[in-house]
Amino acid sequence: MRVQFNSAIGPYKGGTRFHQSVNESIMKFLAFEQIFKNSLTCLPMGGAKGGADFDPHGKSDNEIMRFCQNYILELYRHIGPRMDVPAGDVGVGAKEIGYLYGMYKRIENEFSGTFTSKGIESGGSLGRAEATGYGLCYFVEEMLKEFKNDDFKDKRVIVSGAGKVGSMAAEKAIQLGAKVVAISDISGVVHDENGIDVNLIKELSKTHNVVVDKYTLTHPDATFSPQTTDIWKIPCDIALPCATENEINLESAKELVKNGCFLVAEGANMPTTTEATKYFRTNNVLFGPGKASNAGGVAVSGLEMAQNATFQCWSFEEVDEKLHKIMKKIFRRSHEMAIRYAGRPDDLITGANIAGFMKVYQAMLQQGV
Repeated sequence: MRVQFNSAIGPYKGGTRFHQSVNESIMKFLAFEQIFKNSLTCLPMGGAKGGADFDPHGKSDNEIMRFCQNYILELYRHIGPRMDVPAGDVGVGAKEIGYLYGMYKRIENEFSGTFTSKGIESGGSLGRAEATGYGLCYFVEEMLKEFKNDDFKDKRVIVSGAGKVGSMAAEKAIQLGAKVVAISDISGVVHDENGIDVNLIKELSKTHNVVVDKYTLTHPDATFSPQTTDIWKIPCDIALPCATENEINLESAKELVKNGCFLVAEGANMPTTTEATKYFRTNNVLFGPGKASNAGGVAVSGLEMAQNATFQCWSFEEVDEKLHKIMKKIFRRSHEMAIRYAGRPDDLITGANIAGFMKVYQAMLQQGV
């Protein structure tokens, strides 16, 4: 299944998801959201989403490869570097992208970089693994600068999700001077007042699906709780939800506000419920909506498309510098629209929605009906 929603500003662009929950309704919604996230990056990318209700967990590499190859046999005529450029998503990592892209190349008999999130050896971009987490922190950096005349230095940060996004967000926050005091995954929450050892988290993740329950084996001063929601009870200045949708509900939002949290920025897709979001805004908690704050991943996917189109391979530093500039631009556009239309400079939800919409709207008007 592939939902190609809008290509007014560039080729369709969006992830491919392999999960039992995939259906047409969900794909339509995700493709619609993708349009405006991609628009915010100012890169020429439209919005799409696709996938299948195939679950790769528990399957052999050969089974996964055969499914990917048959998936492309149905999809290949609808995708291309100037038509639709799929990426990875839930259940689709570098391995699956490799199989998908390999079959596409076999059919088309050309190197066109039609998929992003590829392995480096297949034309992928350096910095793609770090992009969403690093980009999130670059967005928060702008929020702190604009609204608090401050930075990450000495801030207490908590991060939900110890996977690629969460671990990279924690790593960048530490690089920028923060102290990450808690991190979670599906096994629970680890709280370390000495500061989370992100290198250990990353090392454990190479060989384990869940990692934080093993953290205290080498850091006895840390505490572990099997309740993932306990992370929102830990006092912090900044909370970065990077795990899954709806992980911060109203009760958790109240805990965060009570314990001094003044900034929440979404690293996952819609991790904050509507009720929790309203509570944050009512209590003057700065809020970075995922449409803007977690756009770093698709931004570097756009940079991967540019590298493939010009047969270049940029260094990590080049990609990171471009990512930093893109996240600054996303914040500025969201902030400007918040001032112009919401009458509240920190209403980045309204600002991001309008900024993303206006570019697509204007392109559609220019191109006629």
